[in-house]
Amino acid sequence: MTMENVNSISMKDMMDEIEKSMKPIHSGDIIQGKVISVSDNEVLVNIGYISDGIIKKEEITDEEISLKEILKPDDEINAYVIKINDGEGNAVLSKKKADFLKIWEELKDKFEKRETLEVNVKEVVKGGLVAYIGDARAFIPASQASNSFVKDLNEFVGKSLVVKIIEFDPEKKRVVLSGKEVEKEAAEAEKAKIWSKIKKGDKVSGVVKRLAKFGAFVDLGGVDGLIHNSDLSWGRVNHPSEIVKEGDNVEVFVLDLNKETGKIALGLKDIEKDPWNEIENNFKINDIVKGKVVRLMDFGAFVEVQKGIEGLVHISQITEDNIAKPSQVLNIGDEVKVKILELNREAKKIALSIKEADNSVQEELDKYNDNNEEGNFLFADLLKNMKF
Repeated sequence: MTMENVNSISMKDMMDEIEKSMKPIHSGDIIQGKVISVSDNEVLVNIGYISDGIIKKEEITDEEISLKEILKPDDEINAYVIKINDGEGNAVLSKKKADFLKIWEELKDKFEKRETLEVNVKEVVKGGLVAYIGDARAFIPASQASNSFVKDLNEFVGKSLVVKIIEFDPEKKRVVLSGKEVEKEAAEAEKAKIWSKIKKGDKVSGVVKRLAKFGAFVDLGGVDGLIHNSDLSWGRVNHPSEIVKEGDNVEVFVLDLNKETGKIALGLKDIEKDPWNEIENNFKINDIVKGKVVRLMDFGAFVEVQKGIEGLVHISQITEDNIAKPSQVLNIGDEVKVKILELNREAKKIALSIKEADNSVQEELDKYNDNNEEGNFLFADLLKNMKF
């Protein structure tokens, strides 16, 4: 065997070995490469193949900028194989297509795993918003922009939103996103956290969210509770606006809660300061006190004798005259003298009488007018028992 034959065989073997070490590539593959050089119109890439790859500018960007602002030698990039050979032995590649396909693979993964992603809102279109994830266009319906009501979608433009993919169709290049889903899940998690901690008797902080005729709704940080009018103050409350307004920060007591129905009853008034606790120290049976008519019913009138303390004057105890309704002789807001007939702290009930208060005062005045010593003492006792 001649030296020429030996060299020929060695060269052939070497080329075979080199070719074997090269990974095979096919049109449609996405491969990784390292930038060798960057010119104004194209980039040369080492793709670990027998020949290098070429990426034309239009396959890198549509922007009117220099390729040297985007890439530099030794940068590692992904590229899509358009052709294995351009006629001169080089592979024709596309960075744009590789990036686009990679994004769609990532979107598919996010969709299947129900993971969140952050997007930047570009514009408002009919029915919603548009955001771009790389070169992939995504749509956010107006109803999915937020868990709260949004009057003007333009407030989202230029802002980042954390979203989930709720519809994904790679064939139609359709991606539908939802910020509402993310906010809703976060709210539910916060609710669960609050429900796991809150218990009856707790004193908690909240913000008055909404007023209704019957009470005030308070946001406890993701869970709403209701302060009924009767639990806003120890005094009578006709409308919650008399005590609080929307946006007020309040300290409230948890009176009751039901996780199944999601209802929480709150109280703004301090339970320990219940005026009924001291009722027997402040009032006695047969005392004559001044009060204000706060409610009229067919069967009688309720009179407030102290803030948070109301008693009932039965219709038979209003006047000596025969009346069909208390409203014939009384109006809400009238100041009247009443005599305490009965007092029950446990039941929180007081029976009052306007008729007997008037009679008692008149009797004592009559005795006083007799101008005798006994009358003076009786009138002194009367004054002592009269709380006004």
